[in-house]
Amino acid sequence: MNVAVFGATGAIGQIVVVELLRAGHSVTAYARNPAKVPPSWPEKNVQLVVGEITDAAAVDKAVAGSDAVVSALGPSMDRKTTGLPLVEGTRLIIDAMRWHGVRRFVGNGTPSIVDDRDKPTLQQKLIGFVARTFLPRAYRELLGVSEIIMGSGLDWTIVRFIAPRNGPARGVRRQGFFGTDKIGIKVTRADIAAFTAAQITDDRYVNAAPAISN
Repeated sequence: MNVAVFGATGAIGQIVVVELLRAGHSVTAYARNPAKVPPSWPEKNVQLVVGEITDAAAVDKAVAGSDAVVSALGPSMDRKTTGLPLVEGTRLIIDAMRWHGVRRFVGNGTPSIVDDRDKPTLQQKLIGFVARTFLPRAYRELLGVSEIIMGSGLDWTIVRFIAPRNGPARGVRRQGFFGTDKIGIKVTRADIAAFTAAQITDDRYVNAAPAISN
């Protein structure tokens, strides 16, 4: 498959690209800054598209010819950031997917996004409270992005996690929904990326937002 990856040069996005290549897929990597592209990416299997996430023409170019889309984008935690660029960008991605007939979308999120299968726990409620109180702009952006994705009519999956950290993959040992499955706090970025990439060909969590942890 050819997979368009948005946020491809980010901490998780770079590993997603590696995981997709390892699985035999080709990648169209969307990046704002080409200087951040790892030199290890093989040119024959990675096509680079450069642009802001709000650049409709560039987003369309990245999605065209793809079989699936992965978004490893996350909201800025900088309090000086204004606007909701990821909301606009996600809308452009979804519009391009509809136009080009691409149905599979996999993204990343936090427990601030609620799945219908959740039975909200104190842990999840506390995370939402902290986000609303201390990072209101990022919280609004996450909610706006999730509303667009969940209402898209596409085959979507949002992979949720709480406390990403660096380090080698340890394996996703807990997955599912809050209040039903026991979800831990920490998870490595390597495991987030591997789980995210695997959803491209796995239909277990289509139209669902599973939470994962080590």
